[in-house]
Amino acid sequence: MTIAIQPGDGAISNPTTRATPTLVRSLPGIAVAAVTSIGAGVVHAGAIGIHAEHAGLARLFIILAVFQIGWGLIALVHPSRWLAAIGVAGNLAAVGAWLTTRLVGISFIGGLETREAAQFSDTACALLGLGAAGIALAAALIGWRSAPGHRLLFPGLAVAVLTIPALVTGSTHLHSHATSTAGGESAAHDHNAEGARGGASAATIGSEASTAGAGAAIGNESTSHVHNADRAATVTAGAAITPVVDKSQAHVHTAAAVPTVPYDPTLPIDLGGVAGVTPQEQARAENLVAITLIRLPQWSDPATAVAAGFQSIGDAATGFEHYIQWSWINDSDYLDPDHPESLVYIPQPDGTKKLVSAMFMLPDTMTLDQVPDIGGALTQWHIHDNLCFTRDLVAPKVAGIVDSSGGCPASLQKFRPAPMIHVWITPNKCGPFAALEGVGAGQVQAGQVRACDDVHGAGAGLGG
Repeated sequence: MTIAIQPGDGAISNPTTRATPTLVRSLPGIAVAAVTSIGAGVVHAGAIGIHAEHAGLARLFIILAVFQIGWGLIALVHPSRWLAAIGVAGNLAAVGAWLTTRLVGISFIGGLETREAAQFSDTACALLGLGAAGIALAAALIGWRSAPGHRLLFPGLAVAVLTIPALVTGSTHLHSHATSTAGGESAAHDHNAEGARGGASAATIGSEASTAGAGAAIGNESTSHVHNADRAATVTAGAAITPVVDKSQAHVHTAAAVPTVPYDPTLPIDLGGVAGVTPQEQARAENLVAITLIRLPQWSDPATAVAAGFQSIGDAATGFEHYIQWSWINDSDYLDPDHPESLVYIPQPDGTKKLVSAMFMLPDTMTLDQVPDIGGALTQWHIHDNLCFTRDLVAPKVAGIVDSSGGCPASLQKFRPAPMIHVWITPNKCGPFAALEGVGAGQVQAGQVRACDDVHGAGAGLGG
């Protein structure tokens, strides 16, 4: 007698039989594209702090990181063909920007003005972005299909193999983001002003890398400038600094400015304790800080500055906005907070602008080897000589940087650089004479070492 055994009645199944994989409706590949995009975004996020001294570049990395990571997460949770298309466009844009910086540079983003050789970190990031774009494109073209569920173990490991080393090497590699300068320093792109109006043939100002400097009001000696090292006017409330010129004093060049100490304008001014600085030099430096703290706030309202002839150079996107009175650059008033050549403001979230510093400039007929010895080792002057400006006769705006030959396009103009120095009325970790660290380095005198700290991520430590 034959007994029929039905499946499920305790019969032993064939051990060679394999379970059929469960099929789900999905966009094949979009999950892999999402993981790859997230890897690229993580590398971009790691680069934000490393390039914090270039405000525009740091913002670009923030945007890329938010997009690539955000798109990847959304694509994992809510995949769709139109979302895949967005991933293609965004990641290709990131790769295109990277390729541009490796071929020609991007003139309007500080830190990307000149081309750089490809490094492992940025190349890996570009490869991840390109991979994400390519796989997302395939997913968008293939469309919805019934396919096995996502298996992301091996794709995730492959992404990690690129992402982790890219983060490690990116955190230890310092980029120049600059063109070479005469002093052996790097001149990073900067939204500064070099221009002329009302007889002023040129001047430069703007966001500079950290420097130390000091000064006191000095007299104009035209082209036969004699460096005064002996002037110390006692400052009292409301008093002006009286220019005094000692033509018997030869100019003394210091090999390097000394590191500065944190500066708080609410505390007593004391710049003492620096080896090699004479009492006269210390007094001149302290006097200039004191009179600037007293007198510069008269320019706190930008409308007051505009009424006096100041014009913005259009650099608010850097985090600092400079206003210049072009006709005051080549006049006879130096280092006078009642008559400053430039004012520095910080744009506020509510749309107002906060005055933070004076930017004093000497006439553009002077060079860095002709600047006055005001504070000895406390001081360090600098210039900016790589900028191109619009041909506006009233209010020139920064519009690019010079080419490899040092010239500007025919539609723009370049001006002669003028030696300059800041005096801050707000806290600064690099001292009362620090320049705008990182946003644009500028050039110091040949043979000098840039004062304070201008490495990636250091930041000027601006307060207030």
